[in-house]
Amino acid sequence: MTTKPAHPFQPVDPTASMSTRNATDAALSAFLTQAPPAHTFAMRFTSTPRGARLARRLTAVRLDAWGIPYGTDPHEAIVLITAELAANAVRHGHVPGRDFHLRLHDLPTAPGGRTVRVEVTDTRAERPPRRRATPCDPADAEETGRGLLLVAHLAARWDWHPRSNGPGKTVWAEYTFPPGSPS
Repeated sequence: MTTKPAHPFQPVDPTASMSTRNATDAALSAFLTQAPPAHTFAMRFTSTPRGARLARRLTAVRLDAWGIPYGTDPHEAIVLITAELAANAVRHGHVPGRDFHLRLHDLPTAPGGRTVRVEVTDTRAERPPRRRATPCDPADAEETGRGLLLVAHLAARWDWHPRSNGPGKTVWAEYTFPPGSPS
């Protein structure tokens, strides 16, 4: 389990929780062991709409501080991914008295590449997301149920795994910057 930062914008040591990572996330653990993230941000939020909104706003501020400026396509996509995952944690993963946890990793990749990984952990284990979000029939147009479709469209890849240190799950998504992207 990662340590809670003393200040919301203080980076958290990404190696602090490596021994407790789930086996399904071994690829990320191996990568972090070889080359630590350029930046990491982690924080707990109340499992309420206000907490989800704050997670989205702090993600936007953090990305700008990491050199991914407001108004750029990567910034907007990563903030939207965070908003959808946080909203799902509040709506579908809410357990009274429990918070959700947001973790952002700015991962350097192959020559000059960059990937931002968004992880949202909640404490509800019995409602896992479907691994493959598929488009629904337009005739069944509803106001809800499209969050993971947006995540699947914006992210290079996404998935979920059971939480290794207690009940719950972690849903994660990775945004890979397009070749030649300035950020």
